[in-house]
Parts: sequence; C-alpha cells; structure tokens
Amino acid sequence: MAVYVDVLFLRELLVDGAILLTTAWARHIKAKPWRILAASALGACYVLLMFFPQLSFMFTLVVKLLISFFMVWIAYGFSSVQHYIRNIAAFYAVNFVAAGAVLGIYYLFMQGSGEVWRTIALVGGSMQVELKMGLVYFFAAFCLGLYLYRAVLAQKRERELVHTHIAEVKVTIDERVQACTGLIDTGNQLYDPLTRTPVMIMEAAEWIDVFPDNWLSVIQSGDVDKLLAGMNAETFPWQHRLRLVPYRGVNRGAQFMLALKPDLVQIVYEGQVFETHKVLIGLDGGKLAADGAYQAIVHPSLVHTGS
Repeated sequence: MAVYVDVLFLRELLVDGAILLTTAWARHIKAKPWRILAASALGACYVLLMFFPQLSFMFTLVVKLLISFFMVWIAYGFSSVQHYIRNIAAFYAVNFVAAGAVLGIYYLFMQGSGEVWRTIALVGGSMQVELKMGLVYFFAAFCLGLYLYRAVLAQKRERELVHTHIAEVKVTIDERVQACTGLIDTGNQLYDPLTRTPVMIMEAAEWIDVFPDNWLSVIQSGDVDKLLAGMNAETFPWQHRLRLVPYRGVNRGAQFMLALKPDLVQIVYEGQVFETHKVLIGLDGGKLAADGAYQAIVHPSLVHTGS
C-alpha cells in the first residue's frame, strides 16, 4: 500500500486550519493568518511522526495534550490564563463537534448492519473501525458545510452591523459617573410625551448599588408605579429625578417605564464626543443583549445634537 506523505500533510494542514479558524470565530478572535498557518503546520507535522516507529512514545495522551496546547498558544497567543483556558476549551469543543458530525453523517447513510460490520476489524485482540468515505458522504458533507457557512456568514454580518453602532456611554448624576457600552438603535423613538425628551434605555442592574433592595425585582415585574408610593428622600436620595414614561410594549397594552433625569450624558461614537442634558435614562429590568455586548440602547437623536 502506497502512502503519499505530501497529500497526508496537506490534508492535515487544511483540517487543522479549518478547526483553528472555526475556534477563532467562536471566540471572536482576530487571529493572524501566519499564526494559524504555523499552528496548523505543527499539527500536520505531528501526524507525520506516526511513520517513525521509534517515536511511538509521542502518541501518548500527555504528548497529544501538550501539542494541542502549544497549537492554541501559537494560533491565538497568551494574554491571560483565563483567556487561554477558554481558547483551549473552545478548540476541543470544535474538534468534538466536527468529529461527531463526520461520524453522524457517515453512519446516517449506511444501509443495514452489514455495512457497519464491514468497517470493523479485530487486530491483535482490539477492535479497529475504518471509515470509507464515498460519494454520498462527500455530497452530504458538502451540503452541510454550505449550510453552516451561510449560517456563520449571516451571524458574522449581524455582529458586524451591531459593532458599527456601538458607542461608549457615560451617565453623570451628582458625583456618580456610570459608564457602559451602548447600541445606537435607529428604531428607538421613545420620548417623554410631556416634555418631548428622548429616552435612552439602560439596564437597571447598572444602578443596583444605588437602588433599594427590592427595586430591581419590581422593575422586572413592570409594576414601577408602585415604587413612587410612600417614597421620601431617605428611601431614595434621587427621588426628585424619577420619572414615569408611558410606552406601549410588544403585544401588551400601555405600560410605564421608570426613568432617571441625569445631569449629563456623554456618548463617544466614531471618534466624536456628544454631550446632552436633555435626556432621560429609562431603566430596563432584564438584559438588553444576551451576550452582554451592550448595556444601553442609545436614542439616535443623542448623536446628532451638540458635540
């Protein structure tokens, strides 16, 4: 049986490169091409060591783990222990998912148990499984890869669109300055109907240390009008800054949003600094972004007035 070392090296280089690139995408890492190529080359060279019987000790579990750790270090660098461990976990997760997909598609297209047993052989008392990839398998893998590519591309475009509308926000109330990341949402047209003041929505959890103990749960339930009953300056020092802004929720009737009147709001967007005093901070009881990418939704009018 002839073994083409160059073909084997190229195949492993492409497979390792694809896994490393997928891991970088999953971890939102902008990996440099030369790092990915160097890490993939290390993995491909490691596979070629199987042709040297005297180096059989290199295929122990410990060495395999060390090689994979070194590949991750080459591909993405080392900024912190926590970041490095997360990269390793993502690398192995992608490996396991890819291996499971290959086996799943392969056995999915098998017809009968006879084909399964033809892939199994007993060698030296141990069982070995051989995968024979036919035309049907490659066609199915190609279709799955095309679907995943389209899904990944769509998600990437969505993240890029969100990223282009990200701004840094600073809210000043008395001596407190609360900084967070905000998303400029052109669909946010919420105004205070009495004063026509734009409302910037912000996660109430950002002010958790200022609010009384039960406020966050009440805001989450939507019964914010109950908070104003029996309130005094001792209960909440910013009582005079509280507002109730009516709005209509999705599939629900008219509701009230608890809002704060800040002294100043600064928004840094595309290298420009926008400052405004005429704004209300609407408090949302949940998380505005599931991945925590932003904690506020900026009213579009706030980045078009005064810089």
